[in-house]
Amino acid sequence: MAIRVSSAEWKGTLKEGAGIMKLGQAGYEGPFTYASRFESGRGTNPEELIGAAHAGCFSMFLAALLTGAGFKPNRIATTATVHLGEGPTITLIELDTQADVPNLTEADLQKHAEAAKKNCPVSKALTGPEIRLQARLVK
Repeated sequence: MAIRVSSAEWKGTLKEGAGIMKLGQAGYEGPFTYASRFESGRGTNPEELIGAAHAGCFSMFLAALLTGAGFKPNRIATTATVHLGEGPTITLIELDTQADVPNLTEADLQKHAEAAKKNCPVSKALTGPEIRLQARLVK
């Protein structure tokens, strides 16, 4: 299976510093700061990127489940709202999905959407995968 690599670099203190996040092969590179994460400053933040990853993964997984059940999705659009609370800690992720799928009943949508929420790889990762760390001091 695929291995994906993204990176981030932070320079300076928490409040006065700034960083850049880079997403693997996608070519996305964006700035982030204290203000973009905890206030309403310009730039992105880790929670937005987690939200985008979750929305994309969920939509693809739901499409796979529906296709496997004999449906042919035209469009699945998902918005992920990530709540950052005290700590800071991600306290809630709200997935809001719209599905255009011919012949799909509301009951079937709910059944498959719940399965996608539980089983998409990003949902699983957000429940606590093993995290390995290697830290080195450089000069």
